Amino acid sequence: MTKIGYQRVSTTDQNTDRQELDVDRVFEDKASGKDADRPALKEMLAYIRGGDEVVVFSIDRLARNLRDLEDIIKEINAKDVSVTFLSENLTFSGRDDAMSTLMLQMMGSFAQFERSMILKRQAEGIAAAKAKRHTEPPPLKWSAPIVRKADPIVRKAEDQRWRLRDPCTVLT
Repeated sequence: MTKIGYQRVSTTDQNTDRQELDVDRVFEDKASGKDADRPALKEMLAYIRGGDEVVVFSIDRLARNLRDLEDIIKEINAKDVSVTFLSENLTFSGRDDAMSTLMLQMMGSFAQFERSMILKRQAEGIAAAKAKRHTEPPPLKWSAPIVRKADPIVRKAEDQRWRLRDPCTVLT
């Protein structure tokens, strides 16, 4: 029996440090869990053999929607491989009872709900940022009269090798 680990983070600038796994081999994706089309997940599914155990830090690392979660676990269990989720302390072997199925569906639903809330907050943040851009005045630009007024001052500063602390104070 081989212990196979699966880790996932959503973006390439994140790391899997908090997903500590004591396994023989780890497959790691840096991709969203919104669907099951992930390279390392596919590679892991092709690699596992009967009697192996797949270890995942938490349910939401394997899938962010209930349908994908159930499909992935069924595919793993069909190969006579069990799946263990460390955070939730749950193991699914394909010979699970009604309570295990209920727990899987509840936890998978929570992961899907969490993803929906993340997307909602992200959309709200984007809308607020766009609205703010339209209400705030644009940044100040140097107009031609200000440039004409500043040019001799800057040249004098360069000639005499002294620095202006804040050119804007001289110009206003």
